Amino acid sequence: MNRLTRALAMASARHPWRTIASWVLAVAAVFFLAALGGGTFVDDFSAPGSQSSRAMELVNSNFPEAAKGKALVVLAAHDGTTLEEDRTAVSAVLKQVGELDHVATVTDPFQSGTISRDGRIGYAELTLDVPERDMGKPAFATLSKGVTSINADNLRVELGGDAVFLNAGGGSSGHVGIGLLVALLVLLVVFGTFVAAVLPIGLAIVAVGAGIGGITLMAGSMDVSVSAVPVAGLVGLGVGVDYALFVVARYRENRNHGRDNEAALASAMGTSGAAVVFAGGTVVIATSALVITGVGVLTSIGLATAMMVFSSVVAAVTLLPALLGLLGDRIDKGRIGRGHRPVKTAEETAWWRFGHRVSARPWPYLLASVAVLLAVAAPALWMQTGFPAAGDAPKETTHRQAYDLLTEGFGVGINAPLMVVIDLDAPGVDAAGVQAVAADITAVPGIVSVSDPQTSEDGDTVVFTATPTTGPADLKTSATIDRVRHVIPGNVYVSGITAVTDDLNAQLSAKLPLFIGAVIAVSFLLLMLVFRSVAVPLKAAVMNLLSIGAAYGILVVVFQWGWGATLLGLDGPTTITSVIVIIMFPILFGLSMDYEVFLLSRIREEYHRTGDNAESVARGLAGTGRVVTSAALIMIAVFSSFVFSPIPSLKMLGLGLAAAILIDATIVRMMLVPATMALLGAANWWLPGWLDRVLPRVTVESSDDEPPTDTSLSSTSSATGSTAEAGELIGR
Repeated sequence: MNRLTRALAMASARHPWRTIASWVLAVAAVFFLAALGGGTFVDDFSAPGSQSSRAMELVNSNFPEAAKGKALVVLAAHDGTTLEEDRTAVSAVLKQVGELDHVATVTDPFQSGTISRDGRIGYAELTLDVPERDMGKPAFATLSKGVTSINADNLRVELGGDAVFLNAGGGSSGHVGIGLLVALLVLLVVFGTFVAAVLPIGLAIVAVGAGIGGITLMAGSMDVSVSAVPVAGLVGLGVGVDYALFVVARYRENRNHGRDNEAALASAMGTSGAAVVFAGGTVVIATSALVITGVGVLTSIGLATAMMVFSSVVAAVTLLPALLGLLGDRIDKGRIGRGHRPVKTAEETAWWRFGHRVSARPWPYLLASVAVLLAVAAPALWMQTGFPAAGDAPKETTHRQAYDLLTEGFGVGINAPLMVVIDLDAPGVDAAGVQAVAADITAVPGIVSVSDPQTSEDGDTVVFTATPTTGPADLKTSATIDRVRHVIPGNVYVSGITAVTDDLNAQLSAKLPLFIGAVIAVSFLLLMLVFRSVAVPLKAAVMNLLSIGAAYGILVVVFQWGWGATLLGLDGPTTITSVIVIIMFPILFGLSMDYEVFLLSRIREEYHRTGDNAESVARGLAGTGRVVTSAALIMIAVFSSFVFSPIPSLKMLGLGLAAAILIDATIVRMMLVPATMALLGAANWWLPGWLDRVLPRVTVESSDDEPPTDTSLSSTSSATGSTAEAGELIGR
């Protein structure tokens, strides 16, 4: 692998303008094709083969009117008056709503009886002229703004409903800029020069831009979640900056050791470049494994994230060498602080001393680390996941205010309607038995009312709504759905946002063991190929699960229990989004491999050189401690910036990823891994002979005996270990 990355990088560096032009043309072509054939983003939460999925298929194919998007225009009278007293104003408002784009019809709440008992609150059902999935977020944002901007004396007008909530924009908060600013400050400290610090950030932005174009193009051929770009962009920025950091740090270290620019770059790309390709490849494989779930929203997010990371890797091994080749000595321009710092030997670093302390007393560090991780992860045992409702949205949004008004006027169940669909062409109940089915559902505990059935023009499909007594994110609503499904015939199906998410969770529960097993198995195999060991990948899997469990525990404490939720801009406890929990797993498992490879490869290199287990652990920490810490700080800065997002689910993702990286780079990599390495000794590198002969060899390391001026493709030092050695540069 090191030969390939060096050859590709040096070809790019020798023809920098051709490489840059190729990137410009490639990105321009992607965006041009995306503009022509790209699609809009839409969330597909359906679980194939489920009741809710079958219900929506019937509605979409046989009931075009019912398949069109719906929204609720919620009206509230001011100053103790009633809507009846302001009937003229209500009619004027609904007339203006009917004239807005994409509005097909608006019902009259007085005729349909959708007025609260006290007469203060009512709602009109708004039918769109296209299916919800065909509108897209921008059109929904325009519609919401149009409805809420209508002026009406003594009336409050809000727009609500599942379609409005699911297609609501996240708003602009500048949180990404905050993360990049913190990353820039870290890089300034790491490199000490402005040019070297700006280069990784600029490269990451280009890679993310190319990834966004590719994701938009992908949306033209498949359903891509509206969350795909934010999630993939979050990961892309983090890995893009980190991967460039590893390469630039190694390149500058080689220059400081007397190599000319070409030799320094060749060595850096043959070592750190190989590590970047390996680390990025594991993230790509791990996130692509979300396809196993069979859930459209997770599949699209997984593929989008894989595409973004792939773009970052390609940029790091092609565009970055071209830019470094052009900059030459100018990489050190804009120096900040002291111009020269003495080079520290391994024995002079605090990391070396700490490594010997851990090796000398491994059991206390091992037990303390495990105890802390288990304590932090313990709340995850009480995790309850679900799907967020409009009631979890920020209070200033119109769909949240509509949700609250509907709850006040009609009860919380009005926000969790169940769509009951009857397929009259299938065996079961016939047209004459529809009313009996409706009566049976009405009698189910937890159902407050059932609407009048509507039959499609061809007479094949019947649709009506059942309103529960509890809200969309309430476990009692799920229990009600189970009771309804127990009393209906085989050709009757239940859908609605809660039914859809229940079916989604059921499918995830069924596929989760296979998904987690596949991610762990692939990661185990890759580490075994690189380190020729059974113990190393086994320990890595266990430790990654501990750090991920700790991140889940923090989510439970902050979001589910509400401890400190107000500091994040939340009103209190919030439902943990089930898909966020699933998305976090492969991302974290892949990213954890970065630090695992950097640390362990350095330890193994020292062990092969000295045969001293304690000394190899100490030197491994000395060589990787600073670079891993710097890379982790950048990841944490980028991920933490999403805590400032107005969307609760993105807050969860940002906090969960940041917490896991913090735990992984400190407790796990700096204490738990060295302690276990010290205890196992030579057993760390044991691999059965027969397995060693069968497994193919993946080379990302070699001896560091290359002369300073050699720019050939011969082996150099350990890719991951040399990347770790770049940490010594940070301490100068």
